[in-house]
This record gives sequence, structure tokens and C-alpha cells, in this order.
Amino acid sequence: MDGIKGILLDIAGVLYEGDRAVVGAVDALRELSAGYPLRLLTNTTRQKSDSILSRMKDMGFEVEKESVFTALDATARLLEEEGAKGYFLLYEPVADMFEPYRGDRPDYVVVGDAYTDFTYEKLNEAFRHLVDGARLLAIAKNRYFKDDDGRLSLDAGGFVALLEFASAKEAQTVGKPSERFFRLAAASMKLEPEEVLMVGDDIESDIEGAQRAGMKACLVKTGKFRPADLNGSISPDYIVESIADLPALLS
Repeated sequence: MDGIKGILLDIAGVLYEGDRAVVGAVDALRELSAGYPLRLLTNTTRQKSDSILSRMKDMGFEVEKESVFTALDATARLLEEEGAKGYFLLYEPVADMFEPYRGDRPDYVVVGDAYTDFTYEKLNEAFRHLVDGARLLAIAKNRYFKDDDGRLSLDAGGFVALLEFASAKEAQTVGKPSERFFRLAAASMKLEPEEVLMVGDDIESDIEGAQRAGMKACLVKTGKFRPADLNGSISPDYIVESIADLPALLS
């Protein structure tokens, strides 16, 4: 594939589904990493990068820590750069990584997939901070994801929309599909966006987001993919059945 010098890969739904690697994904990732710099992207906000790495290695993937680029890490970097404080709606197992950024008068209400930690009390406290002047920061706005039981489950996007409606404020997004996230991932490989191919299963967050950042985008028919995804206005540059078919496409 002419002009492609690096590859971004969504993790869940592309490399594995639930607790199993996609058929052929382990070999495909090994082959791709031999020819291209890679970054493995995820909008998940229920797991830290170390947990993701451990899970992937248990499935047989050969992955280095510097290859994983998460929306949680990007959010911490943003808060650090701005010297900002936040009120956090996050799943408790990941919340501790934001301990240095907590404040009584937050600059941001930061929303991830808080899972069972979404409660009325926490949502209402977030709303009150927004009314008092805090800005709304969505780590990700995905509508849903493919859960470990093979069915779709609510992601953080609906809760972000709730707070947007209630506060009349629009959220700034840190992770996919924000152009900044994709450009940072490309820059981490010392590449320009037009030199990078994004591979994902989410027609909006992965495909449209990458294209808006100036990248080529390849849709896989695994994970959250549904045939109806191809009936809308978003047109992937490439479509493959699974990640196992990507090395042949690139060659």
C-alpha cells in the first residue's frame, strides 16, 4: 500500500473479542510489527494499559508497553499540560491514576465509562460542578461496545450526552474520534497523519475519526461491526473480513 509507513490498530474488536483473540490476529500482529511501527489504540476507560498488556499477552500477543496508546493516558497528559484539576466519573479500578488531578473546585468534569459506578449522586454532583463553571471533558463518547458476553453494552457516550443536555455545555473529547488523539498517536511514531493507516471496527470513532485527521482507514468486520454500518455516509478506504487479512492488503 503506497505511502503507508505506520499502522494504528484499535484493540478490542479488532485484535480480540471478549477473552479470545480474533482468529489469525496473533500471527497478523507479529507480521505487521515486523514491517511497520504500530500503535494499539483503545478508548476503554475500565482498564489501565498494564491490565490491557497482561490480558493480551495471556492471549498470545507479543506487545511492548510503548505500543499501547490509551485515551486514559491522553487525558492525564492533557490535565498535566494544563495544570488542571478535575471531578472524575470513572470506574473505581482506574480512578486512582487521576488522584494527582483531583480538586475541590475542578476545571473539568471528566467522564469515562464508570460502569456500575455511574450513580445519580455522582452524576448530579458532576452536573453541579458544570453549573458552577467547570468544563465537560469526555475521555470517549462511544455509544456502545461489544461486551465479554458477545452482546453490545452501553458505553460512556450516553452519559456524556446526559450531562451535555442538562448543563447546556458541549463536551470536549480526548480519545477517539478526536483528531488530536489520532495526530498524537501518529506523532508518537514520528509520522504524519497521511502516512498512517487506522484499522478499527467502529465506523464512527475509528473510521470517520481517522479520516478527519487525514489518515486512511480500514474497517474490519469483527467486534462491534454491523452490516448497517455500511449504509450510512461514512465510507472506509478499505474493508477486510478481519485483521488476519490486513497483511495481504498491505502487500
